[in-house]
Amino acid sequence: MLWIFSLAGLLCSAQPAKVVKPHGGPPGSWRLIGQTHARHTVDHDTIVVAGPHDNFRRIKFKVTDAPLRMLHMVVTYDNGSPDKIDVRQNIPKGGESRVIDLRGAAQRSLRRIDFWYDTKGWLNGRADVTLFGMK
Repeated sequence: MLWIFSLAGLLCSAQPAKVVKPHGGPPGSWRLIGQTHARHTVDHDTIVVAGPHDNFRRIKFKVTDAPLRMLHMVVTYDNGSPDKIDVRQNIPKGGESRVIDLRGAAQRSLRRIDFWYDTKGWLNGRADVTLFGMK
């Protein structure tokens, strides 16, 4: 009976994907794509891009409210092609990642971004991760 409650706890801890629509803006400027909240009960989150499916050349993310160690991201393009990007960066509270150039020239239309992270310290709260893109 105890294993049923443990399994139920594991299933409930999975965070549903955030569905977002990127904000508009001129080429060459950073545009808000979406935001997720890194909780201590899961090790990854997903942002699903509902459109418009703009071709972004670069992405970066900002971390607020708590520090975070980003291990890697998987960027899935609109054509279904995944791109695993190793980040391996400790981001302090209020800090930003490095600018990440996306591969390819024509097919950089984003469908989803999966973040794999390790939260730093239970007492620091949960980190908010805000994703930006540049056309």
